[in-house]
Amino acid sequence: MKRLFALFAFFGLGICAAWAEPVTLTAADGVKVFADFSPATASPGGKAPLIVAFHQAGSNRAEYAPLLPRLNQAGFGVLTIDQRSGGSSFGGKNQTVAALGKSGNYDAALPDMQAALAWAKTQAAGAPVIVWGSSYSAAMVFVLAARHPSPDPLQVQGLLAFSPGEYLGNPSAVRSAAQKLTVPVFITQSGDKDEINSARRILDALQMVPAADKQQFVPRKGGVHGSSTLRSDRNAAGAEENWAAVLAFLGRFKAAQ
Repeated sequence: MKRLFALFAFFGLGICAAWAEPVTLTAADGVKVFADFSPATASPGGKAPLIVAFHQAGSNRAEYAPLLPRLNQAGFGVLTIDQRSGGSSFGGKNQTVAALGKSGNYDAALPDMQAALAWAKTQAAGAPVIVWGSSYSAAMVFVLAARHPSPDPLQVQGLLAFSPGEYLGNPSAVRSAAQKLTVPVFITQSGDKDEINSARRILDALQMVPAADKQQFVPRKGGVHGSSTLRSDRNAAGAEENWAAVLAFLGRFKAAQ
């Protein structure tokens, strides 16, 4: 497949770029879901772990543009998608919403996320697949992961949730899903007390199941809502502290190869 030099990100005074390959997925209900795949810069053994990254409300896959070079250089391929619940934040266009003519509610995005996970599992060819959510999709990744427990072939190997909460139609959906997970989970959020407490309640639900590492990172230097906590243009004071925690968590999946 042809690779396009499509995504650009800014770090300090320099410019970094990530190679992106357009991908079109088909959800179970027939909806076309538009996406990009950015491969790992280096793939030891030829099989890189793959992250499936989902955007926040009113957003699109451009939310991750500044983050992709660093994740790719760390040895991770990344699939970013335009869910059917989204918009034009971060200077991008949500192609899935544009094709549908309207944005759906948060829960409606689950078939898009299922299609992305299935594609990632095939692409990864046995390497670890990790799901990553931002704000409302940080809630949805718990639901997605809980639907595929071992030995389901779509079981994920890890989960990162940036500012999760009970944002869905069922007010206890996230905690109920969390109680079913046995994979490593990383949760973080802004410095807002309500966000910290909301994330902590989900962590408490996770801790009810004996399993692999489940952690909540509360930044000391600064945190902002969603995956933007890693963007230096949104979180100049705290982005690096958050990156250090995220990359430390992700390191286990490279070691597992």
